[in-house]
Amino acid sequence: QVQLVESGGGSVQAGGSLRLSCVASESGPAYISSINCFSWFRQAPGKEREGVAGIYTGGLASYIGSAYYADSVKGRFTVSQGNSKNTVYLQMNSLKPEDTAMYYCAAGVWMNSACAPKSWGQGTQVIVSS
Repeated sequence: QVQLVESGGGSVQAGGSLRLSCVASESGPAYISSINCFSWFRQAPGKEREGVAGIYTGGLASYIGSAYYADSVKGRFTVSQGNSKNTVYLQMNSLKPEDTAMYYCAAGVWMNSACAPKSWGQGTQVIVSS
């Protein structure tokens, strides 16, 4: 089973920036090799969990560099892969109070231009004050 650990959350004023990190590790044999994408979700109090961004991290040339974003964060958030294939980041700039939420990292399988989650992290809290 893939285990995911997020970090980087915190409190920031509107207009500020945060960078979230997600590190994946496996606790079973060769399971992590089945993962070829990561995604970020968020859930604000009283609201449903929503997808924020995702990125393909596998080895197929036609998909390398593929990423997607929710309309609400386009132009402000950037998802990227670290030097290790098991690490991804979410750079969040120009933060708004409505970005306040628990942010979750998920690892999964790339299909239909999106990352279908198979494993979830515990989340990291982001609070943006006005």
